[in-house]
Amino acid sequence: MEEQKLIEGLKRSDSNAYSELYREYAEKIGGIARSYLGVDDVEDVVQEVFIKIYKNIKKFRGDSSLSTWVYRITVNVCKDMLGKKQRRREILTNFGEQEDEDTRNNIREPVDDSMPSDELMKTLSAEEISKAIDSLSKEDKLLINLREIEGMSYEQIAEIMDKPVGTIKSRLHYARERLKNILENKLGIEGEINDEV
Repeated sequence: MEEQKLIEGLKRSDSNAYSELYREYAEKIGGIARSYLGVDDVEDVVQEVFIKIYKNIKKFRGDSSLSTWVYRITVNVCKDMLGKKQRRREILTNFGEQEDEDTRNNIREPVDDSMPSDELMKTLSAEEISKAIDSLSKEDKLLINLREIEGMSYEQIAEIMDKPVGTIKSRLHYARERLKNILENKLGIEGEINDEV
């Protein structure tokens, strides 16, 4: 369904439009939820996002694409759920988890677009790469998911995450570096030999 017609259908509360929206976005919303929260909360996030879309679609003015708007709602729902989890955790412990993230956020260095090399990616199985991505922080996973899997532009990601484009580029650079290091460590000496051949 063409995007404008889909939006009009959603604004009319047309059940066919909502079915189409679900087919198009449920899996992608789930991917973002997994990046942020882990497997347990995926269905809750999808449900909450669709409730928010239903409540707010009439306010959608089309300043961004429908997909960007949906992803932004998804990230906000994930942040809300994460905030609730963290508040519960803080009751049980005095140890903060923000220090490393805050330090990382303030670092501004030249950005390059290098992902782990094709040779490195081919050497590892899809399961190993998936496990490596899962071991990253929530923000790193989200950034790699939006850029490398969903294929979004830096501008779209910046709009979804409500951050400047430069910040997104910088954080994505470090996320890729961390992923590359994890993958290289998985290969160890064996990987070095393969690269030389």
